[in-house]
Amino acid sequence: MACISKRRGRYVLDYYDNRRKRIRKSLKKGATLKKAKEKLREIEDQLTKGIYISETKIPTFPEVAKEWLKHKKPNIRSSTWSVYEGHTLNHFSEFEDLKINRITIAMIEKWITDRQAKEMPIGTIRKVLVSMGQIFKYAARHKYLSYNPFPDSERPRGNKKKDTIEVLNPDKINALLKAVTDQKYNTLFRLAIFSGARQGELFGLKWFDMDWENSQVHIQRTFNNQEWYDVKTETSNRKIDLGPAMIAELKKWKLACPPNDLDLIFPNEAGQPLNHNNVVSRYFNTALIEAKIERIRFHDLRHTFASLLIEQGENIKYIQAQLGHSSPTVTWNIYAHLMKKVNQEAASRLENTVFNDTGHKMVTTK
Repeated sequence: MACISKRRGRYVLDYYDNRRKRIRKSLKKGATLKKAKEKLREIEDQLTKGIYISETKIPTFPEVAKEWLKHKKPNIRSSTWSVYEGHTLNHFSEFEDLKINRITIAMIEKWITDRQAKEMPIGTIRKVLVSMGQIFKYAARHKYLSYNPFPDSERPRGNKKKDTIEVLNPDKINALLKAVTDQKYNTLFRLAIFSGARQGELFGLKWFDMDWENSQVHIQRTFNNQEWYDVKTETSNRKIDLGPAMIAELKKWKLACPPNDLDLIFPNEAGQPLNHNNVVSRYFNTALIEAKIERIRFHDLRHTFASLLIEQGENIKYIQAQLGHSSPTVTWNIYAHLMKKVNQEAASRLENTVFNDTGHKMVTTK
């Protein structure tokens, strides 16, 4: 049975843990009997719930972070893992010597306030907080703490600044392609515009991904950060429709493409996948300058594809499927600002459907 005694001016908690091991815990000098009773009740409550861990065995925040990283590594991309590792190494110095169960709501909120005071971008703070939250969730799941303070901590206010979407109009598209004289890169940029495929998806394309009969290209892998990956989601594994002019350009390039062991559509000189930095700095940016087009990102070619489909009135579900988004809602959230705010043609079509020739009487059925 648990009890409280006093030795050498300090209160001592005497109890058995869940393994029936006897524990004697001396409180700090100056602790009152009331404090001792509260601490003993807390321990008894943890024992009842089966979540008690001896204070000496509770890990520090960095130790839990290392465990969490080890747990995550087999299930995520190496690039994502590197981001998480960077968060744990560079952003949690305040918690370095603290046991995970000693970190409070106030400490977490002070961490946020300090970052805001240092003018860390709100988007960066929120990304690091995702890692912090997962570390605390891991600790709670493994019974390192009886209460997880993270969910009750107030998050930073303010809107995250969204990346600006830049798109090319038809005149600029023609100017860009005209400026690229190298057949491989002309075909690459052309396919980026007319397929909306992501850069890593384009770099990972192989000739057997082409469905010449149905004029489609099958996206089923990516090459990012010098590593191969399967596509992230089921909807990312998709077949994209291509027009006859794009198919014709690809057939021309297939005849000119140097053979390579990986069967890549766009290999480098050594027959390996292209390097992002080389493509952008040596060819893409150079072409933009030559065409007198303002600087945009390579990824904006994907946005250009989406904007052109929206402009010509394609169904949002079709656009979502071509882009490989998880749902039409994702597509809508990204491109809602490109949707028509005024559409008198649609309003006129609706009236023509509902009303008769006079325009005053509704056609009804019984």
